[in-house]
Amino acid sequence: MIIKKPSIFIYTHEAEPSIVQEVCAGIEEEGVFYTIVEFPDECMEKLAYKAARDSMLGSGVGIFGTAVCLKMRGLEKGRNIEAYLTPTKDQCRNLGANSARAIKKQPFK
Repeated sequence: MIIKKPSIFIYTHEAEPSIVQEVCAGIEEEGVFYTIVEFPDECMEKLAYKAARDSMLGSGVGIFGTAVCLKMRGLEKGRNIEAYLTPTKDQCRNLGANSARAIKKQPFK
């Protein structure tokens, strides 16, 4: 029997490794699990939408190249919590932390 733990899904396509690392570090700081999956998709918003829809926790991050997006299940396409085309290291870490804080119902960084 396979048991899946509740986690934030991070869907990527040709993602910049440093961005993935910082987003994951932000999630880890908040003590939440995450799962990274590579997808052949054309934009960060679609990746984030699918990740939020598929996650048990309802929080999804999409990373396409250097662009990164945070979305929660229930938000329609085109509406994001946070999105950056060329984020800084701090923006990536905060986006990861905020994806976990949204689940824990804590204020964003």
